[in-house]
Amino acid sequence: MNKPSLARQNWLLAIAVVILAVIPLVFVRGEYGGSDGQAEEAIKKSHPTYKPWFKPLFEPASSEIESLLFASQAAIGAGVLGYAIGLYKGRNQNK
Repeated sequence: MNKPSLARQNWLLAIAVVILAVIPLVFVRGEYGGSDGQAEEAIKKSHPTYKPWFKPLFEPASSEIESLLFASQAAIGAGVLGYAIGLYKGRNQNK
């Protein structure tokens, strides 16, 4: 594979990723909620007297901050995983 076609392929992949990220934001209206809130509502509906075993140690001030923390956690995990994969691949190539 020559250099220009690889660069073109990378740009097309980057554009595809951006499009896939933007389409749901444009076409899906309403509030984005997680499964935790839905599970809590279902439990309250089926067992109204249920009391949680413990309270959260930290309650974010808003859902936006909660989403930020969740996305940051995912990004850090992906970074660690990518680093480990790159490290082991580099070690194998040096052998």
